Amino acid sequence: MAQTVILRGASQRAFAKQLIDRAPVDAVVQVGEAKRNAIQNARMWAMLSDISRAKPEGRHWTPEVWKCAFMHVRGHQVRFCEGLDDSGPFPMGFSSSKLSVRQMADLITTIAEYGDRHGVKWTDPALRREAA
Repeated sequence: MAQTVILRGASQRAFAKQLIDRAPVDAVVQVGEAKRNAIQNARMWAMLSDISRAKPEGRHWTPEVWKCAFMHVRGHQVRFCEGLDDSGPFPMGFSSSKLSVRQMADLITTIAEYGDRHGVKWTDPALRREAA
């Protein structure tokens, strides 16, 4: 049976070490940063919608396009694949579901800073207080 341990302190680390010591041959262990959470995801999409409605710099972009632009600013790369019907290349990547909590926080900060610089009216009350 697979076990997931969130390493928050010494007791969780000790438990994880015990699991490794008892693991069968050919067991697989993965350690990585926690992925972004639902609250961060909801906040990001609300912010992207606010920016899309504001049309800063005359950009009439959808929230999805804004997300790609901000992820590009944060250094996340996109790649292109050739379409199946000779319609040309299409972009792949820019999936925020693979971001860690820290990476998502950085992305949200980037979005907030851009929106604040361009006078975006945030629908999230927490952002309105921060910008005030």
